[in-house]
Amino acid sequence: MAVFRPFKAFRPPADKAAEVASKPYDVLNSDEAREEVKGKPLSFLHIGKPEIDLDRSLNPYDKAVYEKGKENLQKLIDDGNLVEDPKPYLYVYAQTMDGRTQFGLVGCASVDDYWNDKIKKHEKTREVKEADRCNHVRVTNAHTGPIFLTYRDVDEVNKIVDEIITAPPENDHVAEDGVRHQSWVIKDLDKINGISAILGGVDAFYVADGHHRSAAAGIVGRERQKANPNHTGDEEYNFFLAVLFPASQLHIMDYNRVAKDLNGLSEAEFLDQLKAKATIVFADGQAMPSQKGEVGMYLDDKWYFLRLNQEFLEIDDPVESLDVAILQREILSGIIGIGDPRTSNRIDFVGGIRGLGELERRVDSGEMKVAFAMYPTSTEELMSIADAGKIMSPKSTWFEPKLRDGLFVHFLD
Repeated sequence: MAVFRPFKAFRPPADKAAEVASKPYDVLNSDEAREEVKGKPLSFLHIGKPEIDLDRSLNPYDKAVYEKGKENLQKLIDDGNLVEDPKPYLYVYAQTMDGRTQFGLVGCASVDDYWNDKIKKHEKTREVKEADRCNHVRVTNAHTGPIFLTYRDVDEVNKIVDEIITAPPENDHVAEDGVRHQSWVIKDLDKINGISAILGGVDAFYVADGHHRSAAAGIVGRERQKANPNHTGDEEYNFFLAVLFPASQLHIMDYNRVAKDLNGLSEAEFLDQLKAKATIVFADGQAMPSQKGEVGMYLDDKWYFLRLNQEFLEIDDPVESLDVAILQREILSGIIGIGDPRTSNRIDFVGGIRGLGELERRVDSGEMKVAFAMYPTSTEELMSIADAGKIMSPKSTWFEPKLRDGLFVHFLD
């Protein structure tokens, strides 16, 4: 049985939520975060990326950075900008972007479920990023940003959420990027127990976004378990902060690729080799793929549609038949010679939120030679790959909107 349980959240008061809530720590580098927080003393980036409050020369993984995050978190609490709820609750968190709203349940998932694969993953983690979040959790003693989980829809849960959101939200603000964030508190014990019981019958939860955060929660939770001679399994360190969205409501955007060169080939030679992998159709304007098996390509001020060979799409493997995997195997590696996209400096990735104009800009500037616009991976593909115990190709999914940090904080004790 999957565990999803209430907790006593630390939350900003309604009139401070917009000032406290911030973009996730991992969508901004340190310089961007320093700019982001100018004139925003309450921004949760001071906790998620505390190096922004220290000298630029300091290693961002120095212990002093995490200590600063702990100090900044405590200051928000001391100043009344984060307030602990009196009892364990569940919460509904809604995000509205471009007229579409997704409703997630906020609560705590289980560290044991993470290790027992009742919470399934589809990405590899990088050791340095995993260690960073582990140290952040250890020092702050808190999960300061939620893990984005999904699951196959359960009608009873959707109906309960539909009933809850008929009441006015406790928090309601529009962020600077135009995304609306709302939250409701579920205080009724019968509803809380009902939701937890229903979700307990779900086969699995899936990490949609936040693999490094979930890995850190799992690692630190297990450390606490082993270190406590009186461990019972009910301590808060056995659980981690998560937002659980039904799969039908999620919106995965394209995650596009740009390559620096054609591996010594002329454009004509490249196009000639490409004919063995796909049907090439000249596009009158930007080539936004409209279906699986279709890729947009920008080369020499021209857009093309690439219709990947059917034999590639029919491969009986949930990973190898993904468009991003076919592009990598057959074109980026097979023709351009980019072997490992995780380590190569000849490739970069551009989230779909940036639009196809960003691909044009990167190529037209001379920084990159060719760009590929992808059809988005589906949520069902993500779950099927995780069910099979497989790992997706790097940079296969781009979720929007992003969960805001600082709206909910969970302490480990």
